[in-house]
Amino acid sequence: MTTAAVPSQADLRAQFPQLQSGRSYLDNAAGGLIPTRAIQAVTEHLTRYGATNAMPGHRPGAEILALKVRAREATALFMNAQPEDVALAQSATALTFRLAAAFARLWGEGDEVILSGLEHESNASPWRELERQGVTVKVWHALQPDMTLHPDDLATLLSPRTRLVAVTAASNALGVTPDIPAITAQVRAAGAWSIVDAVHAAPHAFPDVQTWGADFVTFSPYKVWAPHLGAMWLRPELRATLPWPKLEFVPQGDITGMEHGTPQFELLAGWLGTLDYLRELGGHPELTRAALEAASQRIHELEAPVMARLVEGLLTHDLVTVYGPQGTQGRVGTVAFRVAGESPEQTALRLTAAGVDVAAGHFYAVQPLRDLGLYPQGVVRTSIAHYTTLDDIERMLAALG
Repeated sequence: MTTAAVPSQADLRAQFPQLQSGRSYLDNAAGGLIPTRAIQAVTEHLTRYGATNAMPGHRPGAEILALKVRAREATALFMNAQPEDVALAQSATALTFRLAAAFARLWGEGDEVILSGLEHESNASPWRELERQGVTVKVWHALQPDMTLHPDDLATLLSPRTRLVAVTAASNALGVTPDIPAITAQVRAAGAWSIVDAVHAAPHAFPDVQTWGADFVTFSPYKVWAPHLGAMWLRPELRATLPWPKLEFVPQGDITGMEHGTPQFELLAGWLGTLDYLRELGGHPELTRAALEAASQRIHELEAPVMARLVEGLLTHDLVTVYGPQGTQGRVGTVAFRVAGESPEQTALRLTAAGVDVAAGHFYAVQPLRDLGLYPQGVVRTSIAHYTTLDDIERMLAALG
């Protein structure tokens, strides 16, 4: 039950010291800003513990071990999962390569993997590595001009030899949002596994592994206003059988075997600070799945009018070409575009000189930008978060000229 007050956008913006610079930050797809309580949690951890490791034999070590347990439990809440099925490490990319190493011990000649044509390379390059074992990799190209994925095109690629389909929940370059439950159902019906990259989707709509129907899901807390971390969920009945490389003493199927090396404990503390911020954003006194669902809904409400103005303003600009969906349907608040007569980098540099920070490049989204004929120079990318205001968008549109 909601019993706490839901902060206004002005109140929540005040919790992000980075927003006090006077600049308009519109590169949230590359990494979110961080609230004060997460920054304080990192500082307090380092102040109290330094680089002390998790050790059951002394009090500080036991406290750090308990921190790791809390971080895993809270991440499981964020994904609507069970803690024993969630891995935390330095990045989603690192975790995906570790999963690929397990698949390399299972698959070889005659096996096939399908990559969606919208993928960030973190959900593409690890699977192309399987070609070294003889696995065939196919691409499920997005349909132009709006760059959507069509189920009939996937059907032509699926076969009895398909082992895995990799698909993003939201394109980090174009903002396109595929229908994940429909895709995973189609893949499962064909007898294959699916992995969903939720890195770009997670800041806009929190992942729910129970309804998505995937076998593996990744996201990055640092895109969700936390320090630099990555997370992966594995379907429990598969986790126990996957032969990923691990330390010899770690039991088979133990999720800690995916977390190579010593955890970044101070960053886990920061992530817990961010989750407490999200609890407050949802108006709940305790961190629960219901609190996070309320926060996700609040984020949607805050972003919707800002996204609408962003998309409309760019689509109606005489010199701007927008790539991907030509409206707000089927997208999150990320828009890729080019300005006539300018390279993406020139546009971004002109905007940053006016105090508006957007991105330029390909953002590791090689396949979709290659299919659009925009690689390697890429596009200008404007990406919002729940703290982005209409004033930020008007400032960017005015600076475009």
